Amino acid sequence: MTCIAAVAHRGRVVIGGDSAGVGGYELSVRRDPKVFRNGPFVIGFTTSFRMGQLLEHAFTPPPVPTRRGALERYLVVDFVDALRGVLTERGWARKQNGQEEGGTFLVGVSGRLFRIDSDYQVGEARDGFDAVGCGSEAARGALFASSGLKPDARVRLALRAAERCNAGVRGPFLVIAS
Repeated sequence: MTCIAAVAHRGRVVIGGDSAGVGGYELSVRRDPKVFRNGPFVIGFTTSFRMGQLLEHAFTPPPVPTRRGALERYLVVDFVDALRGVLTERGWARKQNGQEEGGTFLVGVSGRLFRIDSDYQVGEARDGFDAVGCGSEAARGALFASSGLKPDARVRLALRAAERCNAGVRGPFLVIAS
């Protein structure tokens, strides 16, 4: 269980995450972060700490293209192919009903915010904000309602709303920016 919330604003991405590690009715407040930098990327994950550890320590993303209009294709093809390779090689990717599955995370790069879902689809919210994890609905509502605040304040408010409304979200919160 988790809440990762992020805002893309004026060429930078602010992303924050909680510290809950939840399994069934057990909760531990983890020291290892759910949000981090990996090269030019800021990443916040849900699904599994193992997947997050691989994203942070074993995944080397291919170089980001500089050509205008190439970012979407890069993420859908090059980034996801490299990601699938690492997750498969390190034993995380799963096959269910013949379809490979990974996990869910947010990634900020080049001032834009993307969501990678467990089927490896790449999405970009039109609103310039997004959230994932069990606290995502409360977080997205707070992000929507706080459009007049600075991005850092919006992300912190979203995480506090998710913690208040969901038993699987717990501070302390870590917020970083690209």
